Amino acid sequence: MAQPFHLAIPVSNLANAEAFYGELLGCEKGRSDSQWINWNFFGHQLVTHCVEKMPSPPSHNGVDSHAVPVPHFGVVLEMSQWQALADKVSAADIEFVIEPYIRFKDQPGEQATMFFMDYCGNALEFKAFAAIEQLFATD
Repeated sequence: MAQPFHLAIPVSNLANAEAFYGELLGCEKGRSDSQWINWNFFGHQLVTHCVEKMPSPPSHNGVDSHAVPVPHFGVVLEMSQWQALADKVSAADIEFVIEPYIRFKDQPGEQATMFFMDYCGNALEFKAFAAIEQLFATD
């Protein structure tokens, strides 16, 4: 088993973090305090820290004729999980930064990807690979 990562991100409101990470994404809430909440983010430790002012919004970098928000974070899911999440996000009327689509179709590293923002403006990307062993494929 790979080691889980730990990521701490800013949020402007913990209630918004609970609604997004807990209710929408279904992450299990761990320890919390008046200024932060730990989440089981698909087996990884995500901590939402309440800040007085959010950092600048993400910049964008061109990838596949899309404006990819940078910075962003997320996880690689199984294809069925990815599709279920895409449907759930769409049903919740969350605006996609980049609509779900397939990159590298019929090539090594074929992957599904989508980008959207949490309720505080943090950018997330979720991926799924046609063949997970090609996660780091170069050609």
